[in-house]
Amino acid sequence: MYLLDWFIVIIPLLVVIWIAVKTQKYTTGVSDFLTAGRVAGRYVVAVAGGEAALGLISVVAMIEMYYNCGFGVSFWSRLTTPLALIFALTGYCAYRFRETRAMTMGQFLEMRYSRSFRLLAAVLQSISGILNYAIFPAVGARFLIYFLDLPVKVNLFGWMFPTFGLVMIAFLSVALAIVILGGQVTIMVTDCVQGLLSYPMYVVVVAYILYRFSWSTEMAPTLLDRPAGESFLNPYDVQKLRDFNLFYVFVGMFSSVVNRMSWSGTQGYNAAAATPHEQKMGGLLGTWRAGFSVMMYVLLAVAAYTYLNHADFEDHARIIHRELAIKTTADITSGNQFDNVRTDILKQVEGADPEYAEGYHDIAKSAISAVDKRQAQSFETIYGQMLVPLALREMLPMGVTGVFCAIMIFLLVSTDTTYMHSWGSIIVQDLILPLRKKPFTPKQQLLLLRIAISGVAVFAFIFSFFFAQLDYILMFFAITGAIWSGGAGPCIVLGLYWRKGTTAGAFAALLAGSTLAVAGILCQQLWVTDIYPWLVETEMLDSVAWVFGAVTAPFYPYLDWTVTPHRFPINSQEIFFISMLTSISLYVGVSLLTCRKDFNMDRLLHRGIYSESGKVVEKTPLTLRGMLGKLLGITNEYTRGDRILAWSVFLYSFVYMFLLTFVGVIVWNLISPWPNEWWAHYFYVTSVLVAGIIGLVSTVWFSIGGTRDLIQLFDRLKEKRENVLDDGRVIGHVSAADLAQMEQIDGKKQE
Repeated sequence: MYLLDWFIVIIPLLVVIWIAVKTQKYTTGVSDFLTAGRVAGRYVVAVAGGEAALGLISVVAMIEMYYNCGFGVSFWSRLTTPLALIFALTGYCAYRFRETRAMTMGQFLEMRYSRSFRLLAAVLQSISGILNYAIFPAVGARFLIYFLDLPVKVNLFGWMFPTFGLVMIAFLSVALAIVILGGQVTIMVTDCVQGLLSYPMYVVVVAYILYRFSWSTEMAPTLLDRPAGESFLNPYDVQKLRDFNLFYVFVGMFSSVVNRMSWSGTQGYNAAAATPHEQKMGGLLGTWRAGFSVMMYVLLAVAAYTYLNHADFEDHARIIHRELAIKTTADITSGNQFDNVRTDILKQVEGADPEYAEGYHDIAKSAISAVDKRQAQSFETIYGQMLVPLALREMLPMGVTGVFCAIMIFLLVSTDTTYMHSWGSIIVQDLILPLRKKPFTPKQQLLLLRIAISGVAVFAFIFSFFFAQLDYILMFFAITGAIWSGGAGPCIVLGLYWRKGTTAGAFAALLAGSTLAVAGILCQQLWVTDIYPWLVETEMLDSVAWVFGAVTAPFYPYLDWTVTPHRFPINSQEIFFISMLTSISLYVGVSLLTCRKDFNMDRLLHRGIYSESGKVVEKTPLTLRGMLGKLLGITNEYTRGDRILAWSVFLYSFVYMFLLTFVGVIVWNLISPWPNEWWAHYFYVTSVLVAGIIGLVSTVWFSIGGTRDLIQLFDRLKEKRENVLDDGRVIGHVSAADLAQMEQIDGKKQE
């Protein structure tokens, strides 16, 4: 990068750190550290939550997916539009969870089930979340090393240190400092500021890509040049895509329903809004929040694919593949087992002159595999992840390179802060706190939270430094997340909506889902080195291969469990799906067998006689107008602006995104199938032109709304009165903070 690029990167980062230091004074108690005092406005929740949820690793993962499957499969993801619309308009799960006034998911689980279930959930949730997060520093550090062309090792005071470890330490330290200073308050403020600073940066990157590459003469022709069954544009020609295919889309849809809110990586945002209504509106704004960010990483993947596969850039592609093969080889062969052959492997790669650009990859992988097959898998994974970052480094000019790097660092830091905070607080709030008979003082609890969060950061560094990732990022997310989410979904969703759900049903669902997920992880990790050779040795390979083939034959080609020596036949998403089906069946079945009395949902949700007013809300007659409002989630809490927002989301998401550009297109293709060139025009209009217009509007809109709500957040934090009982404890199925109020209400009820 040039000096200008470094200024563009460093100055905004220093501003964010300075704001974090200035903001720490607003953290005065446990509720501030965990939920920012529950006083955030909708735009802060939307902007900051979006910045935290995206993350650098998510961008790399989505670029990795789009680079490997293009637009074709993503077309079918529009099936999720009605679901996403219903979730946003009704506040599905999010509204009810905020009504419980729980700080963490574990606190809700104790209120709904039992303390023992909260403890089991905390163990599995912590293991799942910390393992899932533990590759974030690795992917982020490698991205920066490859994008900035940093050396694999550096000499410091006469000692050779791996750059990979030093970069991780640097950014983990920045993120940890922000969290330790003020918890969710500093996290939310810095995430919001980073989001506001990023909006114009997204515009710059998107504008340059559209200026640099022609859709009609470069991007579209490259995307069209694909083998049959692996189209990057025609959604009716994607049968041969293995991992990111229609089944992947279906599992995502299924998970979005049954696993709503099960992932607690951003749990500090789930209870941060001033009211349940503000929480719901923050989620509704999320429909428009993405703006240029989603458009940017899709265009980055398409531009990189064009740069590496179009004939006009053939020489550039050869240089990139050669450089990446050399750098990844040097990176992967840093272990002791390669001491005697590292130089020979590098010479073999550097001296090669293959007929095609990807040949450098094949030569390097073959040479590494001869020494260590497991490291060859790691080479394959890292090579695939870092191909686009290396291409972007060559594509972007001075200034734009700095802007893009600044965005990536913002996303890296924002996700690190949020995940450290979430998993560290779960350890304290849901594992240590319920076991302690004597309550902590606020000072003791805050100290313990900071220690736990620091421990998460240390573990993430150690795990990232030594763990070899063998799968796509999104697949790794699916399988590690399944340790918790594989069985947690029904415990949360049905726990919020079904009175007959029991503690026994929750235990059965969680244990079964988690067991299946862990078994899947072990099979993936041990398949190449242990399981497959054992099957060959015991002559069981043919029988196992027949069973796998017979199970998936009715669903081929969307499910293909072909047995090979290179990879476990069942991918992470498929293991996740099996876990979810099993857990739902067990939750419902066991609950129906063990339910003796319906759970008191009104008390859990502070409704009816348990509300602040103590009055039962009478149901109003259902009219046609009221029915339409009900479908849109409109209640008496909605202002005129809220109604306009709800209708705008409905018209855009359901009418335009689903009916017009999905259902209408399917009907048209049933009557007269489109040629591939028409699909190129379709995605240009929907994913570039319309998305660009929405991006421009949302950039201005959220910049104004986010700034206003950020100022209001500081005012509310100043005025807020601290409740020392609001620390996450549960007494008799209610929080300690609500206990006195509940006892009074129960007394009135008995009278």
